[in-house]
Amino acid sequence: MSGRPDVTVVVAVYNTMPYLTECLNSLVGQTIGLDRLEVVAVDDGSTDDSGAELDRFAARYPGTVKVIHQANSGGPAAPSNRALEVATGRFVYFIGSDDHLGEEALERMVAYADEHGSDVVIGKMVGTNGRYVHQKLYKKNDPDVSLYRSSLPFTLANTKLFRRELVEKHGLRFPEDLPVGSDQPFTIEACVRARKISVLSDYTFYYAVKRGDSSNITYRADHLSRLRCTAAIMKHAASLVEAGPDRDALFERHFTWELAKLIQGDFPMLDATTRQQVCEGIAALADEYLTDALRDSLDVKRRVRICLAQAGAVDELVRAITEEAEHGAPPFHLEDGRAFAMYPGFRDEALGLPDRVYELVGEAVPGRLAQGTELVEAAWDQSGDDLALVLTARIGVLGDTGSLTVRLAKGAMPKSADKPGARRLPADHELPAAEGEFARTTSEDGRATVVRARIPVRAVKAKLGVRVYVDVAGSTYEIPVRTGGRPLPLARRWRQAVPYRVSANQNPKGRLVITTAPLWEIEPGAGKRLRHMLSRLKRKVTR
Repeated sequence: MSGRPDVTVVVAVYNTMPYLTECLNSLVGQTIGLDRLEVVAVDDGSTDDSGAELDRFAARYPGTVKVIHQANSGGPAAPSNRALEVATGRFVYFIGSDDHLGEEALERMVAYADEHGSDVVIGKMVGTNGRYVHQKLYKKNDPDVSLYRSSLPFTLANTKLFRRELVEKHGLRFPEDLPVGSDQPFTIEACVRARKISVLSDYTFYYAVKRGDSSNITYRADHLSRLRCTAAIMKHAASLVEAGPDRDALFERHFTWELAKLIQGDFPMLDATTRQQVCEGIAALADEYLTDALRDSLDVKRRVRICLAQAGAVDELVRAITEEAEHGAPPFHLEDGRAFAMYPGFRDEALGLPDRVYELVGEAVPGRLAQGTELVEAAWDQSGDDLALVLTARIGVLGDTGSLTVRLAKGAMPKSADKPGARRLPADHELPAAEGEFARTTSEDGRATVVRARIPVRAVKAKLGVRVYVDVAGSTYEIPVRTGGRPLPLARRWRQAVPYRVSANQNPKGRLVITTAPLWEIEPGAGKRLRHMLSRLKRKVTR
């Protein structure tokens, strides 16, 4: 390589064989070319064959691949800083040594940075082997995105292209005392100080790999270590971004991601002292940074857990987590057009948390409603030529449930409703008047409303979904009734003059469907087939 390279790729390496080989191959095979590329790999005291593999590539690509060996430092920060001291490229790019790049990645990003004068370029990342990578930022190419008015706060890894002039002007380095998240302070400050941040989404630039043994450092850190690191990251960010909407937009990530992850399903299994320390740490950060606006931006599940921790209500927090794991999402209490998730502590005077903590604030909850809705029993009720479906269903709402009805609806649910299992209807959607009779009572366990409905079945050819409709926090939700493996009534014939057949079935998605049709209806083409069969039979008889 002669002259100054366009980009220096920094690779911090510690025991990442055999993934390291694919990583290095993806670098030296970049379409940007070896003459425009510099790779600085720092072996952080590896005890496997990583060091030898680095030396092999350095020997094969002299002048392009530079290798530094050092004693283990305990994390990627120190080797990344060491690499920055020797980097010479106009841009610097960081890659995990177990990850790899698309072959055109560097060429595309450097060209985009030069075209738009970008100080930071973010190329689309995807996860492999079950690695989660937030995707919302990658909807389209955008030469100028805001740190505060985009999904960038949820994409704070350092796996980006940075203009090295920016890095050196502001002395950007990685804090070496953070075993987890040491790239965040670097990335946040670079984005705060950048003249322009760009996103490229029309190509897969980066493949983030979850190792087969989940030995990535992110998966190994304990609760208190992650809490300490998150506190340091937020303190550094607060020194760069003054209190207000911009800081709230940035810290929404840390409350919904890093801090919320500390109080998930494994929290109740921690020892009592650690649980207390985690809650105290979250409380300190919430007292400092959780504004009312930021609190209201969180989904109700995370908001309740964060606020229970902030209040020091460790026992209630444990109950909230374990009860949801065992019984699903809690019911919603409907009151005066508002809806509240009935987690532990709701309207507990001793705890004193405001109703707002438990309230649905502008969020859709079709999945939670679907989870709490299921069939109890179903039967036919026939009187002469009149037939009705008599159905009992359980729905996870309490309080003002006068809007709750069950209907037989034409047409399939849209695909958008498949994953959550229900859907929120558009504001301008008008439902026809509900038919039948309805009675609503609270379930014996106090966690749901039981609706008993008697719905007339019409003598028409139809395939109808059995669905619940209920108004929650100003929106109407349509929820298919799941059979839950309950026995269904047998098919029945009814009407005398023109007999019809009615049946109740479970569709492939586990939802209850009612099918009606004339009993003697001839399928399309059946008449022609019947005439053909009779003709053949006649020929055989006359032979």
